[in-house]
Amino acid sequence: MAFDEVSLKTTTGKKIYSQEEAISASLEYFKGDDLAARVWVNKYALKDSFGNIFERTPDDMHRRLAKEIARIEKRYPNPLTEDEVFKVLKDFKYIVPQGGPMTGIGNDYQVASLSNCFVVGNDGNSDSYGGIMKIDQEQVQLMKRRGGVGHDLSHIRPKGSPVKNSALTSTGIVPFMERYSNSTREVAQDGRRGALMLSVSIKHPDSESFIDAKLEQGKVTGANVSVKIEDDFMKAVEAGKTYEQAYPINAEKPVYKKEIDAGRLWGKIVKNAWQSAEPGILFWDTIIKESVPDCYADLGYRTVSTNPCGEIPLCPYDSCRLLAINLYSYVENPFTTKANFNFTLFKEHVHYAQRIMDDIIDLELEKIDAILAKVNADPEGEEIKAVEKRLWENIRKKAKEGRRTGIGITAEGDMLAALGLGYGSDIATDFSEEIHKTVAVESYRSSVYLAKDRGSFTIFNAEREKNNPFINRIKEADPSIYEDMTKYGRRNIALLTIAPTGTTSLMTQTTSGIEPVFMPVYKRRRKVNPNDKDVRVDFVDEVGDHWEEYTVFHHKFKTWMEINGYDINREYSQEELDELVKKSPYYKSTSNDVDWLSKVRMQGRIQKWVDHSISVTINLPSNVSEELVGQLYFEAWKSGCKGVTVYRDGSRSGVLISNNGGTEKKKTGFPTKRPEKLNADVVRFQNNKEKWIAFIGLMDNKPYEIFTGLLDDEDGILLPRSITNGYIIKSYDSDGNSRYDFQYSNKRGYKTTIEGLSYKFNPVFWNYAKLISGTLRHGMPIHKVVELVTSLQLDNETINSWKAGVARALKKYIPDGTLAEDALCGECGSDEVVYQEGCLTCLSCGSSKCG
Repeated sequence: MAFDEVSLKTTTGKKIYSQEEAISASLEYFKGDDLAARVWVNKYALKDSFGNIFERTPDDMHRRLAKEIARIEKRYPNPLTEDEVFKVLKDFKYIVPQGGPMTGIGNDYQVASLSNCFVVGNDGNSDSYGGIMKIDQEQVQLMKRRGGVGHDLSHIRPKGSPVKNSALTSTGIVPFMERYSNSTREVAQDGRRGALMLSVSIKHPDSESFIDAKLEQGKVTGANVSVKIEDDFMKAVEAGKTYEQAYPINAEKPVYKKEIDAGRLWGKIVKNAWQSAEPGILFWDTIIKESVPDCYADLGYRTVSTNPCGEIPLCPYDSCRLLAINLYSYVENPFTTKANFNFTLFKEHVHYAQRIMDDIIDLELEKIDAILAKVNADPEGEEIKAVEKRLWENIRKKAKEGRRTGIGITAEGDMLAALGLGYGSDIATDFSEEIHKTVAVESYRSSVYLAKDRGSFTIFNAEREKNNPFINRIKEADPSIYEDMTKYGRRNIALLTIAPTGTTSLMTQTTSGIEPVFMPVYKRRRKVNPNDKDVRVDFVDEVGDHWEEYTVFHHKFKTWMEINGYDINREYSQEELDELVKKSPYYKSTSNDVDWLSKVRMQGRIQKWVDHSISVTINLPSNVSEELVGQLYFEAWKSGCKGVTVYRDGSRSGVLISNNGGTEKKKTGFPTKRPEKLNADVVRFQNNKEKWIAFIGLMDNKPYEIFTGLLDDEDGILLPRSITNGYIIKSYDSDGNSRYDFQYSNKRGYKTTIEGLSYKFNPVFWNYAKLISGTLRHGMPIHKVVELVTSLQLDNETINSWKAGVARALKKYIPDGTLAEDALCGECGSDEVVYQEGCLTCLSCGSSKCG
C-alpha cells in the first residue's frame, strides 16, 4: 500500500476497498452484470483523489445519499427519515438521482457541484473579445467541477462585420465554435471530457456557417450543436418563401439584414442531420411560449440556450440537478395477462422525488459555498480569481432564488412492454401521456405543499404566470392545485424534464428515458488473447487483433423469458432467437422498428406535461431518405415538440452489432475490415518529365487506399492507356503473405491481373502509401489528406515528386465547394477559397489554381 493510502486511511478511519473487491461485490449485487458493476465502481463509488474506493456496493452509496438527504430534511417540518429515503433509493428500484447528485452528495473528497446542467452568458449580449473570453473561462471553470454547459452564440456579430480593432472585420461565429470546443476537450472530468452545447438562432446571418461547421472531420468535436428555429422560419419553408436574417437578431432596428431562401437553408439542415446526426433542432418559439421561468424573463430568467443534451432550457447562470423515476418498478405482475400499473404507489413516490430534489438544492448550495471558500483560499491574486468567483456567486443566486428541479423518468420502453403495450401504438401513447400527466400534476402538487411548509421560491408571482400554457394545463387538470398555488406559492420555478439515462439505465437494468428498447438481443465484442486457456476467437481483424463475439439479452427481455418458461441459460441458434423475439412484447418495438412519425407524435403529447424539455433521438435505418428526415422535423414542430434529434444508422460510429445472423451492421463511414475486392480508379500524371501512376481503391466512391509509383519502374507496370478503372483485390501468396493485385478487363472482356502492387513500386513509396491509406480508411476528409501529404518534409527529390503526384491524384476526389482552410487568394487576398474540380478557386474574384 502506498504511503498516501496509509496516511489517508489513518486520518479518515474509513475502510478502503480494492478495485477487485468492489467489482466482485458489485457483480454479485447486479446479479452477474459485469457492465453495470464496472460502471458503478468506476463512475459512482465514493473515491478520493488518490483513487481509494470507500464503497463496496451501491447499498453503501444509497446509504450515503439517504443520510445527507435526511440531514437536510430535519431543517423542515414533517421530515423524512434516513430509512424512508433509503427505501426508495435502494437497488435503483424507484428513485434514482443521476450523475452529479449520485457522485457528489456526501462526498467530501471532491470540491464539485451536484448540478448536471448549466448555461452561461453575458449581460447585454456582449460580443466583445473580453465577453467571449469570459464565457470561455466560465465554461472551463464549470467543467472542472463536473458540469455540462450550454451557451448561445447568436450575440456574436456575423463574419465581415466592422470591428474597432486591428482585424477591422469580425471573423464570425465559426472560429469561436472551435475555441469553445477545444476548451471542452482540454478539461478532464474524472476520466471523461466535459460536455458542451452550442446554439445559434436561425435569424443569425452566420447560421448557415454554424450548421456546416461540424461537417469537416476533426472540427468542433467537443460540442453538440443545435439551431434555434422560430415559427416564422418554418412557415416560410412551408410556403416556399424567403426569410430575413438580421443582426442583432432581436433588434427593432438591426444594423444588418439578409434575405435568404428559407427552403435552401432548411434543405441544408436536413441534409446535414441525415449525414451526421447534427445539427439538432430547438423549436425556440415553443420553448419560450411554454417556459414557466420565462414569465420572469425581466428578472433574469430569460431562456437563452440548453444543456448539452437539450432537455433543460436555461437562463444564464441557472443550473439543474437530475433525478429519474424507474417506471418499470410500478408494474405489478409484469409480462402476464394480470399486469397493471400501481398508480397509488407511483403518486406517493413522485412526492418523495420532488421533496428529495428540493433537498438536493440545499445540498448544492452547500457545495457552492465550499467551491467559493476554496476559490477565496486559493493563492492566486484577486484579479485572476475574479471570473470564477463571480461565476459561482451568480449560480448560487439563481439556485437559491429559483430552486429549479429536474424530475424525469426512465424505463418507459420496459414499462410498456411489461404491460403488453406495443411502443408507438395508439394505446401505448395514450397510456404514456397519462403517466407523464400524473408526474406533472403530482410534482406540482408536491411543490405547492413544500411551499406551504418551506416557503415559495422568492420571486414567485401568480399574476405573472396566469397566461402560461403549461400552468393552465395543470390548472385544468386539477383546479385545487392552482387555487393552493395562488395562496401558498410554489417551491420551485420549474420542475420536470426527461433526460437521457445512459449509465443510469445500465444500473436500473432497463431501457433508457422514454426510448424503446434498442435491441432485445444483440452482440458485443471483446478483444481476447488467443494464447489464453479456453478462449474463443470468432474473428481476427486486419491488424491481427483477436475478438470474441457474445450474445447479450436485454435484462427485461430475460425477465419475460423466465416468466414465460424459457431457459435463459442455454445456447440459442439465430433462428431460435428470432422466434423468441417474435413471441415477446418487444417485437416490432425496437428503436429501429417503431413508426418514426408515431414516435414524434408521442414525444409531442408527452411534452405537454414536461415544463422543461425531452432528450430523445429518432433512430432511423441507414437507407432512409433526406426527405423523411425533413418530414419528421416538420411533424415534430407541428406536434409541439421543443427539440428533436435524428440518428441515421451508420452516420456516427457505435459499439453494438446487430444480431442479424452474424452480418456486421456498418457503424462507421468505412468498415473496419477491408473487403476482399474494391473498385479502383487509375490516375496517370507527370512530374519533372517522369511518368507516374496511382491505383486508388474506392469505397462508396470515396478514396479508401492508394498505391502509387513510377510508371516505368524497373519491376514494370504494363498497363494500356485505355484502362482507367478496375479492381484492387486482396489475395495471398503461397507463403500466406497478403498482397494487393490490380485486375481489369480489356475491350473483349478478358480479365488481366497485375500481381502484387506492393512489390511493383519502390519500397519507400509503398511505406508512405500505407500511411496515406491509413488516414483515408479512418475517414479523414480528402482535402485534409492532401494537406497532410503536401506538408510532409522530405529531402529526397524523387520522393517530393511522388508527394506532388499523390496530392494531385487525390485532389480530383475533393467534393466541390470544400473550404480550403487558411488559404488566401493570391489575386485578391480573400479567404473565400474552395476546391472546385480539384482546383483551388476563389469565390470572390474567380481566379483558379491547380496544384
